[in-house]
This record gives sequence, structure tokens and C-alpha cells, in this order.
Amino acid sequence: MVVRVDLMISLDGFATTTDQTPESPFGEDWPRLVGAYAATRTFRERVLKDTTGEGTTGLDDDYAKEYFENVGAEIMGAGMFGPDDPNWRGWWGDEPPFGCPVFVLTRKPRASLEMAGGTTFHFLNATPDDALQQAVRAANGKDVRIGGGPTVVRDYLKAGLVDRLHIAITPILLGRGIRLWDDLRGLEAGYTVKAETSPSGTIHLTFQR
Repeated sequence: MVVRVDLMISLDGFATTTDQTPESPFGEDWPRLVGAYAATRTFRERVLKDTTGEGTTGLDDDYAKEYFENVGAEIMGAGMFGPDDPNWRGWWGDEPPFGCPVFVLTRKPRASLEMAGGTTFHFLNATPDDALQQAVRAANGKDVRIGGGPTVVRDYLKAGLVDRLHIAITPILLGRGIRLWDDLRGLEAGYTVKAETSPSGTIHLTFQR
């Protein structure tokens, strides 16, 4: 079992924008930030349910495949799940792409939400460590992914709870939002670091304990 992170950030370290709305979940810059990932064959198959076989292959697609492999549970923050609305059911439609238990860290817990395709959202007011213990039990030997957003990922990194960190750095500048790297000086200690650059210009940076 591995505790892992896969996250996309800009060259200046931002993983979110500040103009999120229900109609534009992650802001106007989001398509630019995730464009290379969203263009992969794996994303089109797993998220868009596209069976045409279209989409890019190569290094970006290799990392997209890894994103979905062997995940038994996911942890995310309330902001990633969506607006503060007790009737909100997530950004992903009736069949989210997770296919496993998802633990949402929130100050306002609510009843669990069972979706099609094997995803059930559990809403917890818990510390990162307590949430991780619950996710590990639910994962039943598979990996636990810390899905985001960047504040939640940073909390897990600061606590030393992440075994594998994969950051896809998109060659754009956002200039605002929430930065991943703040207060993480010396993070690289204790990890083996590898960098690969894809034809899209995306830099895949991996920290492996």
C-alpha cells in the first residue's frame, strides 16, 4: 500500500485559480492547466467515457494510466468536492471516475453519498492522519491517493505521510490561486527525485520515498 499524490500545477506553483463558479468549477485557466492530461486517451476513456480510441499517447498518457491504477481509496478537501451546499453531489455527474470510497475532509459532515460505478463519498471532520487511517482500511491493501486540492496535499506532505508525489508542471503562469510549495522547504530530503519532460512541455516530477 502506497500513499500517493498526483497533482497538476503551473510553472509558478499554483494548483488552483481564484475564479471558481458552479458553471466553471475550477476557473477560466483550468483548461490550460490540465490540457495535456485531458487530451490523453486514458482521460478520454476513463473520465469522458469515450470509446473511440482517440486521444494522445506517450508520456502524458503513461502518467494518466498510473493515476488510475491500484487506487483503493481517495482523500480530498471540501473545496475540491464543490460548493458548500448540502444537496451538492460533486462535479463529476452520476458516475464519478473514482470507482472507490472517497473521503471528503469538511467542517460540515453530512450523510455518505453513494454514486454509480463504485464511488461513495464519505464526509469527515477529521485530522489528516485520522482520515488516512480510515482510507487505508477502506482501500483493503490498495493505494490511497490524496487527490487535492493543494492545501490538503500540503497538509499531508508537511505531516510526512506521502510515499509518492507526482507533480505535472504545465508550462503556463497563473499568478494567483493556491500554491503547492509554500512552507515545504527541504521537502526533497528523504525522497528520490526524477524529472521527465513530455512533448506537450509538461514536466513530470516524481518524489519517491
